[in-house]
Amino acid sequence: MDRPTTPTTPSAPPVPPGVAIDITGLSRSFGRGEARITAADGITLRVPPGQIVAVTGRSGSGKSTLLHLLGAIERADAGSILVDGTDITALGKKDLTRYRRTVGFVFQRFHLLPALTVLDNVLAPVLPRRTPYDKHARARELLDAVGLADRADAHPAQLSGGQQQRVALARALVDTPRLLLADEPTGALDSTTGAAVMDLIVRLGRDHGTTVLIATHEQSVAEGCPRALHMRDGRIVSDTDTGTGTGTETG
Repeated sequence: MDRPTTPTTPSAPPVPPGVAIDITGLSRSFGRGEARITAADGITLRVPPGQIVAVTGRSGSGKSTLLHLLGAIERADAGSILVDGTDITALGKKDLTRYRRTVGFVFQRFHLLPALTVLDNVLAPVLPRRTPYDKHARARELLDAVGLADRADAHPAQLSGGQQQRVALARALVDTPRLLLADEPTGALDSTTGAAVMDLIVRLGRDHGTTVLIATHEQSVAEGCPRALHMRDGRIVSDTDTGTGTGTETG
C-alpha cells in the first residue's frame, strides 16, 4: 500500500503565519466572441490567515482559474486580490516574480524534473538562491515528513504516482510558503493514496500555520477541510464550514 508513514513534522525556517486573502470583484475570461468562456465571474472571497479551504466544482467551474489567479499564474481582467494587504493584480513583473516565490504550488500532474533525483527535485525552487537555513537539511526533513527519506537518490520514473505527488508536496513546502495552492492534487491517484496525500497536505498546513486552498472535484477531499467553497460557472455558489456542518449559500 502506497501510504506514507507518520513521521515527525520537520522544523522550518521561522516565518509569520499564513497570509490573509481578500478578493473583490475578480473576473477572468478566455477566448473571444461566441467561444468566450468566463472562468471567474465577479468573485468576492475572504480567507483568514492559516485557514485550509477546499474549492469544489465540476470541470470548467472556475476552481483552477481561481487558484491560478491567486498564484499569479494568470492575470485578472478585473477586480482585486489582496494578499496581506498587497494587491497582487497591480504588481509589476519583478514584484510578481518575488510574490510567486512566496507561494507553494502542488499540481495534479506532479511536474517533477525527470533528470533530477528526488532530493534535487525538492531542492529545485531554492537551489539558486541564498537562504537563511540549510537547504539540504530542510529538503531531507521534508522527505522524511512525507515518508520518502529512503528514496532521496531515486528518480521520478522509479516512483509510484502517489510517491511522486508526495515529492511534489515536499518541493512546494521547501521554502515554507505562507500560501499553499493545490490544484487537483489527488486527481491522478487511487482513493487510498489520495486520502494519504490529503492528510499530509492538511497536517503540514496546520503544523506550519499555512493558508491552504485545494481545488478538487472529490467530495471526500472537501470534507477533510475545515471550509469548503463550491463553484459553478465562475461563481462561488456556496460556502460551508464543514467542521460545524453549517454554511452560507450565496448567489
